[in-house]
Amino acid sequence: MKTGITRQFSKLALVVAAAGLLGGCATSGNPKDPIEGFNRAMFGFNEGLDKVIIKPVATGYEAVLPDPIQTGVANFFSNIADLMIGVNNLLQGKPAQAASDAGRVLVNTTMGFLGIIDVASSMGMEKHEEDVGQTFGRWGMSDGAYVVLPFFGPRTARDTIGLAFDVYTDPVAHVDHIPTRNVLLTTRLISDRAEFLKADKVIEEAALDKYSYVRDAYLQRRRSLIHDGNPPKFDPYSGSGDGKSADAQGEGSTAQVAARN
Repeated sequence: MKTGITRQFSKLALVVAAAGLLGGCATSGNPKDPIEGFNRAMFGFNEGLDKVIIKPVATGYEAVLPDPIQTGVANFFSNIADLMIGVNNLLQGKPAQAASDAGRVLVNTTMGFLGIIDVASSMGMEKHEEDVGQTFGRWGMSDGAYVVLPFFGPRTARDTIGLAFDVYTDPVAHVDHIPTRNVLLTTRLISDRAEFLKADKVIEEAALDKYSYVRDAYLQRRRSLIHDGNPPKFDPYSGSGDGKSADAQGEGSTAQVAARN
């Protein structure tokens, strides 16, 4: 188990190192995206992988399984995610939200049959979305350069570091029985990708340049998440800001989710 985690960390470190080395020779005019040439290549790779393998499987998953089963699967993994979401809320100095996350896990695991039914939401317990990258941002770490990772998709330098912690602390990745772990990881990936199938057409129709569209939506969404949906006009974490909220919370996520795990 630990060997698998170490390999994931090594691959991630190599990607970050390669991106840094390419920064001087693959620059662009966008200060947020100094290695655009590298990023576009990785974006194309992820898009190809999604088109050939992940999206067809997710499409079949959506076509074959009834909606209640798909919802139950998504709820099951969402309940697991609430564990580390609560930890990150606590690390961000938000004890009330952390307590709510812990309550969600308790209620959904017991009354919701291991989270298959989202009882907590029906009881008014809000679902949050937090990760280590947001925790770093909450305490002042700047975004750094935008980077597209193979398989994992859009990130910033800060979020790439956070991703390493997210992978290491992922409860699903720590299941000791390897076949069970692989089934869980694969099912989660397919379930996540299926949730964004409807967004594909919207993005294709709205984007003249899909790469730029996904990049800008991702950066805007992350900024909004760090500030809990209310980013300031001037963002002290990135040194920029336009006062706009992240209206398209899911728009930048299709490519990301398709290659996330």
